[in-house]
Amino acid sequence: MAKQQNKLVDEIEKVLEKSKGFSLKDLLFFYQGTPYPVSVCSAETFQALENLEARRDDMVLVSYPKCGANWLIQLLNDLIFTTSQTKHINTELPFIECGDPEKYQRMKQFPSPRILATHLHYDNLPKSIFKNKAKILVLFRNPKDTAASFFHFYNKALDVPSYNSWDEFFSEFMSGKVSWGSYFDHAVAWNKHIEDENIMIITYEDLKENLASGVKQIAEFFGFSPTAEQIQFIADRGSFEAMREKSQEIYGSVGPILFRKGAVGDWKNLFTEAQSQEMDAKFKESLGGTKLEAYLKYDVHCKA
Repeated sequence: MAKQQNKLVDEIEKVLEKSKGFSLKDLLFFYQGTPYPVSVCSAETFQALENLEARRDDMVLVSYPKCGANWLIQLLNDLIFTTSQTKHINTELPFIECGDPEKYQRMKQFPSPRILATHLHYDNLPKSIFKNKAKILVLFRNPKDTAASFFHFYNKALDVPSYNSWDEFFSEFMSGKVSWGSYFDHAVAWNKHIEDENIMIITYEDLKENLASGVKQIAEFFGFSPTAEQIQFIADRGSFEAMREKSQEIYGSVGPILFRKGAVGDWKNLFTEAQSQEMDAKFKESLGGTKLEAYLKYDVHCKA
């Protein structure tokens, strides 16, 4: 088991090594109009991904980058283990669009239920996910904390090209010129399907506020029936603080950066008043009056 876990760490270290020497401009390539990092994605992998054969009991986890997906992956793993005593060790890069084109053949050998994590838009998911009616959990985080966390990731990961300043990053984030493209395009795409069968929305902020309640909702959505004691056990093991302590063991040197701070409202340490107002206007233009706006509690979490 430790050997398998080390394989994932090795894969992540290879990605960091591959990022060395790239400029920010050269780090990204475009596929069907969206920018992706060349260190983990390729056109060949995207083409192979189209043929991924999803299973009905796959647990699909969607999020924009830096919204807490790695945290939720560990919670889902604990949920599977606690309720079935089946320990899944993922030796592939955590997101289905990341890695080599042959990974989908290897994934056929993974036992069910598989966790299929992704940062992709609704329209870019493999069609078999919808055809086979796999359940999709969509994780959102307020855009200001997402942007702040994204910036810190770039500037703290040693081998990843960094931005000269927060102002530079903010401009690129607002124009969708960062890895996986625009937060707002991603949110608008998923908001259109917020009430679709087999889709559930959950927010980072709600998980931080009451993790046990979030675990219970997620378990019910995916058809698990944990006891109250099991739910509390998963929540205790899966607190952000507990996950941060285990992060280096699971993800190697990038672990403490993936699980850096986890605070709600950390954006206030970076945003100027003008930037805050600019994002308020963009959010209102993109998502004002939508059900996703209500889920995100924008006025609670994104107003100083």
